[in-house]
Amino acid sequence: MGNETVTYSLRDGVATIAIDDGKRNALAPQVLRQIYGALDQAEADDAVVILTGREDVFSAGFDLNVMKRGGTAALGMLRSGYALTARVLAHPRPVIAACNGHVMAMGVFLMLSADHIIGSRGDFKVAANEVALGLTMPRVAAAMLRHRLTPGAYQRAVTLSEFFDVDSALEAGFFDELVEADALMERAAALADHYRQLPARAHKDSKRRIRSRLIRRIRYSIPLDLIDAVRLALRGGKPR
Repeated sequence: MGNETVTYSLRDGVATIAIDDGKRNALAPQVLRQIYGALDQAEADDAVVILTGREDVFSAGFDLNVMKRGGTAALGMLRSGYALTARVLAHPRPVIAACNGHVMAMGVFLMLSADHIIGSRGDFKVAANEVALGLTMPRVAAAMLRHRLTPGAYQRAVTLSEFFDVDSALEAGFFDELVEADALMERAAALADHYRQLPARAHKDSKRRIRSRLIRRIRYSIPLDLIDAVRLALRGGKPR
């Protein structure tokens, strides 16, 4: 599966979903469709999931070329990306995000929807940089940041577009742990094997119980965020 950007591999009850577009792992519409398909397959396989990127980048966020063109393709990409956070939050088996390096914007929100997040040590940056781009932080994005970050880091991430290095990102709550880059997938595999032993129903019911309000908030916020995007487009992409 995943003969283009997203690949899917299954071994001993652990599914690895890897995003690799050869560049910055932009979350273009076709990439998002492939991620959804991979998650469908993982659910069918009753597999623990490792979600990862390429070399020194997890994902730089939405495809800006699609955003600039606007229209229904851009709105569909936004809708699909925002909804993906709720999909991962509710995945019935544990999801581990293995962050290879830089992660920005929608890449951050996707990463934060995992159950356990491993970061790679290195000269990498983590940022939700919407405000720096002149955009009001989307409601879905703010909800995902609040879900994981400490209060102070949340305020700085949302209102100041702070760029975190990996150590400050760990302290802020973006990561649960940091490992050396060459140990990233080994650590993810060890955790996946451990989490695979958890009783599946108890895990699923517990995560959905504590996340039900967040998932409802995301689903309620998506159309509001899309309305904001349309209004921005009607102003020629210029924030007021």
